Amino acid sequence: MIEPELFDGIKLLVNLPEHNLYSGMQGAIVECYSDKAYEVEFTNPDGESIALCTLSPEQFIVVWKAKTKTWLSVAEQVAAIVNRLSEERRQEVLDFAHFLCQR
Repeated sequence: MIEPELFDGIKLLVNLPEHNLYSGMQGAIVECYSDKAYEVEFTNPDGESIALCTLSPEQFIVVWKAKTKTWLSVAEQVAAIVNRLSEERRQEVLDFAHFLCQR
């Protein structure tokens, strides 16, 4: 698993309707807490802050590493999501990947 770090870019895996945030939205880690919680800032296209939320690592994946200034590959993002799934769901993903290979 890619460990989240300060200033990394993230993508939500869950909906947070109380903050008007939805799965797939991107934000940036602005604080890392000792209890494995992360403060994440979400902005609009003009760079204005629209939400500041404390999230657990299960609620997002890292998509941009600030230290290396690189985007994670699609394969790394998929692996991060799959690693959070139950074994049964992982098997479903594998079956679907096999299906796609047959097309």
